[in-house]
Amino acid sequence: MAMNVQRAEQSTTTVAATNSPIKSIIATSNGGLVSSHQDGKIRVRRHRRRRTWVHHVDAVAALALSPGGAEMYSVSWDRILKARLPNLRCVESVAPAHGDAINAVAVSADGHVYTGSADRAIRAWRRHQPGRGEGKLALVATMERHKAAVNALALGADGRVLYSGACDKTVIVWERAGAGESVAATATATFRGHTGAVLCLAAAGQVVCSGSADRTVRVWRRGATAAVQGASYTCLAVLEGHAGAVKSLALVNKSGGDHGGSCDERCCTGCRCAAFVCSGSLDCDVKIWSAWLFLAYDLL
Repeated sequence: MAMNVQRAEQSTTTVAATNSPIKSIIATSNGGLVSSHQDGKIRVRRHRRRRTWVHHVDAVAALALSPGGAEMYSVSWDRILKARLPNLRCVESVAPAHGDAINAVAVSADGHVYTGSADRAIRAWRRHQPGRGEGKLALVATMERHKAAVNALALGADGRVLYSGACDKTVIVWERAGAGESVAATATATFRGHTGAVLCLAAAGQVVCSGSADRTVRVWRRGATAAVQGASYTCLAVLEGHAGAVKSLALVNKSGGDHGGSCDERCCTGCRCAAFVCSGSLDCDVKIWSAWLFLAYDLL
């Protein structure tokens, strides 16, 4: 896989200025921007209007939208998981959801909510559990394998594969065997190679990227011919260039590739797909890395 850093036109617009560091930001389907902050507040900016919601008593570490955007979930260092409606009204709080600060949250396509914590555990939550109160979030699984705080979560392979990154410098792959209500997940692989804490993850199809306090980004690929469980993974590239810890990642699949009728000439050479890896660092830089993946199944 070939990768290089691309320059992008610089265009900056400040949509909202705050006095509190931003921990997470997501875009909603109606064009709004929602950000979580160190001061325990969630701020939403929509059509030049800004509102502030105070529902946590410590830093709001992460936000995640459910499929279709029907709900938004927030997690905080106050150990609470909250569910919100599109208007940001809090409709449910799970307290405490963990024994220590919650650092990450991810939502699968079938409605499972995953949280990762400084208590080293990952917990899975789901609604509509028989006998537990319809509509309430219920704890359905606890996954423990990391030896230090869990910092990041990402879902891949149609939501049946969960990736977790931690201060123990590893990324662990968790795979679900069942469907529907079953969330039984088994640790099937561990990525090693980072020399600092894994701080962020991004996944798309069979590719996952990890960003670390060691100032690098690693790109990993799931084997195409492996079984559903116990798949093998290969480190495709180590991206170096940041002068500070890598705190945020996005993996974007460019249109074209896999001979699906939308391939351009370059992408069809060896059936390779274009992708961009975007990394944000404490060095105050955002880098965009272009990637040509020579196997069509890498990004789906």
